[in-house]
Amino acid sequence: IARQLDADLFISVHADSIADKRLRGATIYTLSDKASDEVAQAVAHNENLSDSIGGVEAGVVDEVVADILIDLTRRETMQYSVDIARTLVSALKDKTKLINNSHRSAGFKVLKAPDIPSVLVELGYLSNEDDEKQITDPLWRKKIAGELALAIRDHAQRTVAQQQ
Repeated sequence: IARQLDADLFISVHADSIADKRLRGATIYTLSDKASDEVAQAVAHNENLSDSIGGVEAGVVDEVVADILIDLTRRETMQYSVDIARTLVSALKDKTKLINNSHRSAGFKVLKAPDIPSVLVELGYLSNEDDEKQITDPLWRKKIAGELALAIRDHAQRTVAQQQ
């Protein structure tokens, strides 16, 4: 969908459950071949069970050239994704509870588009009573959505200014 709409950024917003009911707080995830920790691996595993993505058509006959182009694009995209993740963590740190080491990484299928910067925003865990209260509060969700939107706008403006 993001590719069809020529998106500049893909943000997947989640509120999941996890076995450890004490775990709470928002987390921003970026793509990585290796999970940053066991929690990131568990969340990615649960998400990947329900997600599926299509392949990328490079449009290049030579597979070696296509692989090189996709790899270069993926590197640039992953760095931009990390930059966005850091911006979002910074924007949320004074607005809501964040999990320790709030920028994590794992192999989320939903983040694997090589050409669209992508992050997964875990708002918290419905398995935690305090997180559930926040997540089900429409005013809290509106506040957090507003903070995310402002952070994305500010990040985009800084990026454009740096390119000029």
